[in-house]
Amino acid sequence: MATEPTIRLARRADVTTVLNLIKELAAFENCEDQVEATEGTLLTTLSFEETDSIGTSLGNSGYAKTLLIQSPDGDVAGMALYFFNYSTWRARPGIYLEDLYVRPAYRRRGYAGLLLKELARRAVEMDGGRLEWACLTWNENALKFYEGIGATKMVEWVGLRVDGEALVKLASGKEERVLGQDVRIHSE
Repeated sequence: MATEPTIRLARRADVTTVLNLIKELAAFENCEDQVEATEGTLLTTLSFEETDSIGTSLGNSGYAKTLLIQSPDGDVAGMALYFFNYSTWRARPGIYLEDLYVRPAYRRRGYAGLLLKELARRAVEMDGGRLEWACLTWNENALKFYEGIGATKMVEWVGLRVDGEALVKLASGKEERVLGQDVRIHSE
């Protein structure tokens, strides 16, 4: 048995665990009804770092990766699900942390910090310009923790999102009325 927690990339065999962690996070955020992810969609959209019996990479071309942290007793204690982004101003890649979650039984043991440290290490290793994420305004414990490790609140930036029917409508290229101007989006 290990004496320290370990961090590793999720494998295809971990997809049920990853989905359970996503659902646990959604429950923590009171958004269980908004989870659309399934094992099938995760298998096609996540990237898994696996090798065959002789060490050849079998990685797939998913869009995001998942780090799992295991407690010394071998239980999966949490995850960091992330993807790569890009800064035009810095002309450098970066990492966007989509979800950071540590199960309640493993909180206050430094596991979230270990996951963030590993992500920072990966960002530095790829000569990345930044590690960034969003946090709910009501999660005061997390905000204090993030500030304590040197994270800066992006108070001048507002998060924006287009999803659901609005995304489909925007993609369709139909004429929209925006700020009194006719705007037509052309697709070729």
